[in-house]
Amino acid sequence: MMVDLYLSGDPDADELLARDPFALLVGMLLDQQIPMEWAFTGPATIAARMGVDRLDPAAIADHDAEKFSALLAEKPAVHRFPASMAGRVQALAAHVAANWDGDASRIWNDAPTGAELLARLKALPGYGEQKARIMVALLGKRFDVCPDGWREAAGPYGEEGSTRSIADVVDADSLAQVRAFKREAKRRAKG
Repeated sequence: MMVDLYLSGDPDADELLARDPFALLVGMLLDQQIPMEWAFTGPATIAARMGVDRLDPAAIADHDAEKFSALLAEKPAVHRFPASMAGRVQALAAHVAANWDGDASRIWNDAPTGAELLARLKALPGYGEQKARIMVALLGKRFDVCPDGWREAAGPYGEEGSTRSIADVVDADSLAQVRAFKREAKRRAKG
């Protein structure tokens, strides 16, 4: 199922995320300590620099680590911390290649329940509880991946009408609302 996404703000990058499940996983992985749009543009940047039209987990896992790190560090860098994120992307790629035959969509397409989907995502290198819950919400809200209990597995990110994560971004207005929510959450956390 092809969906229209507005995760990066770049139509070509969003198109890659919509059609390439591994690119979507990489975008979510990169979504830390940098703006959301920068993170979700990352997979398209990696693909362009590798000269490919989709991200192949086996090819990324097998890529020379130093060269892959240099590829992510090229200006403009794919991430604020390109060397460490290169290692994380390669670890994620190796996991998907070894455990899901290189087909990231199998992680969610054959998950019988939301709880199982959450467990599978939490098992991915670089994915903790929060990132996995946000990914469950993104899959449910934007890709219609809705196994029984997916909203419960997503926690507050699965709430209908929420504006708390990338799972709720559908246009520039909703992106602004998510940013405002995150700013307020940080302000409250600082006390």
